[in-house]
Amino acid sequence: MRFFVKIGLDLGSRYVKAVFMEEGRLVDHRYYDTLSFYRDYGRKVDGELVVDYERLGWPSGVSITSTGYGRNLVKIAGGQVIPELRAHTKGAVFQTGLTDFTLLDLGGQDSKVIKVSGGRMVDFRTNDKCAASSGRYLENMATVLAMDVAALGECRDNPVELSSTCAVFGESELIGQIIEGHPIEHLAAGVNRTIVKRVEPMLRELSSPVVVFTGGVAQSGAIRAMLAEALGVQVILPAHPQLNGAIGCGV
Repeated sequence: MRFFVKIGLDLGSRYVKAVFMEEGRLVDHRYYDTLSFYRDYGRKVDGELVVDYERLGWPSGVSITSTGYGRNLVKIAGGQVIPELRAHTKGAVFQTGLTDFTLLDLGGQDSKVIKVSGGRMVDFRTNDKCAASSGRYLENMATVLAMDVAALGECRDNPVELSSTCAVFGESELIGQIIEGHPIEHLAAGVNRTIVKRVEPMLRELSSPVVVFTGGVAQSGAIRAMLAEALGVQVILPAHPQLNGAIGCGV
């Protein structure tokens, strides 16, 4: 017997993440390029996005709740919408079993810091006006360094000081440092350090002994280690950091 399925959907700037929950358990998940998802699997009808469940291979007639970067752009027909901060809080509590912590979410184009107490959000800071602490920034810097993002995420020793925290001007500065002859690994560590410097003030404002780190950037081991060292905190990586918002919609 197959139990009732609930779909949680995070409409991100780079990827649409879908999770499928049965009786409070994550049983499946999918990633879709955001533009391809809207182009290939949906059509706008009366201001709402009608999703082609059959083409996606999703069960039809089930509960669907969405959040994310795209929640203000389009509403899923027949679905519910919850605020992004609430979804990420619920997802982090569900994934870790913790009720008191600071949540750091670094996504494709924005960053969020949420203070959680008793399992509820009590304060937050967000930055969606600058991509300097986002996955897009890391991807751009990795391209300049001719590295893949996974390799970049392993570099933490001897970071070269990079003064620019702007995603645009940072590329020019990095090229200049390459010309100066710094080792690529040290420059990569410097890139990771700029992420930490960018989010550190928000984390100190909403400090906790434990930081739960989610979003695509959370997969960087170097950034996790640098955060723990800079703040003197325990940094926890949930099992599904990129799916956290979608999970929060599904629970």
